Amino acid sequence: MSEQYDVVVIGAGPGGYVAAIRAAQLGLKTAIVDKQWMGGVCLNVGCIPSKALLKNAEVAHTLRERGKEFGFSFENLTLDYAAAVKRSRQVSERLVKGIGFLMKKNNIAVHMGVAKLSGRNTVSVTAKDGAVTDLTAKNIILATGASAAVPAAWQVDGQKVLTYWEAILQEKQPKSVVVIGSGAIGVEFSTVWNSYGVEVSIVEMLPRLVPLEDAEVSAELEKSFKKRGIKLFTGHKVEAVETTESGVRVTISANGETKTLEAEQALVAIGFKPNSKGLGLEELGVALSERGFVEIDEKMQTNIPGIYAIGDVTGKLMLAHVGSAMGILAAEAIAGQETHPLNYEMMPRATYCQPQIASFGMTEAQAKERGYNVKVGRFPFQASGKALGLGDYAGWVKLVMDEKYGEILGAALIGPEVTELLPELTLAQMMELTPAEIARNVHAHPTLSEALMEAAHSAEGQAIHV
Repeated sequence: MSEQYDVVVIGAGPGGYVAAIRAAQLGLKTAIVDKQWMGGVCLNVGCIPSKALLKNAEVAHTLRERGKEFGFSFENLTLDYAAAVKRSRQVSERLVKGIGFLMKKNNIAVHMGVAKLSGRNTVSVTAKDGAVTDLTAKNIILATGASAAVPAAWQVDGQKVLTYWEAILQEKQPKSVVVIGSGAIGVEFSTVWNSYGVEVSIVEMLPRLVPLEDAEVSAELEKSFKKRGIKLFTGHKVEAVETTESGVRVTISANGETKTLEAEQALVAIGFKPNSKGLGLEELGVALSERGFVEIDEKMQTNIPGIYAIGDVTGKLMLAHVGSAMGILAAEAIAGQETHPLNYEMMPRATYCQPQIASFGMTEAQAKERGYNVKVGRFPFQASGKALGLGDYAGWVKLVMDEKYGEILGAALIGPEVTELLPELTLAQMMELTPAEIARNVHAHPTLSEALMEAAHSAEGQAIHV
């Protein structure tokens, strides 16, 4: 059986389903294919259920560690981790159903099965029952995402050695965990487990936690994590991960010294590899990087006309919102709309550990390395009335600007709900506003957003409350 479309999208994650919706809005007959579920990793086993778990973790931490401060007391506090996981699944399922509704609303044909490009304009979809459907398409958008990278010697069994996938679905609360890697996944799961009283150790090969963030952010997070009782092994290489009768044994080394960490489980969170194999890309001559990422131009097109790629499979910036932005751009390019290149460096980056981390653009060190005469504006949440009222006042806002022209080069934030504060700054940068204009914009009081205004005043040498 063969069906004809203007656009076929392979992958129904935040990049793929958004691309399909935008293509349909532009009058293109559109189909979407996924081998497992609508919403992809993000909605099902990634960013959405993890945020539900993190909310439970926040409440658990408050009740366990700060009850006296807030005037709560308990004879026998019981925390049900399985209930938290079940709530996260309910949140996920609700959104996944919503994606299905959006597909119907926009008249997008949904095909569930394994997709492969059997020709320049043909996508063959093999369903679970073995039935094959050929979709003919003028344009194809690859949105197949990425999966956890795990060294071959480390055997992921889903019980003792886990990736994010198994970790987010398991309903049991481990007694102890070694988290390998301190990127977003590593520090977010560390926050969740630690909040429930799990003994957590983090091993990071590079010298500091969240190594892609501003060095001061890393130092602030390390201080907060140590205060929570999380054990940190930065600058340590993992030599071996072995399962034992009772759990796992992780051998690490630094400066010629070897240590052994034992725990009930180990979470491998060291990075991702693209889901580009088995799609038939090599046979068609689609250009791939050495690591297997699909190479694209500023309009998301590969070297093969009519074949586009978006999201994690391109390796540009592995974030759901970036994939969505790429999906919209690809659909508009296919429809002949005017498009504007994405500036990946200026995309917002958010990590939902406790305290939260938000950033975009250059760090202070990167700006100096590129020859800018850097000026910095700061504001600590300890001076924020709203943060003090929330009882959540660790961290600060840091603006990085070019002293000569006042151009915003980047920002680093760590503290309460800073992921919600980021859009004002990224919008200001995109519209070429300066800190002086942010400072002039009146912010409601008391709000956390005042910290942005105060940091902007600081950048202008006119600090008010610090």
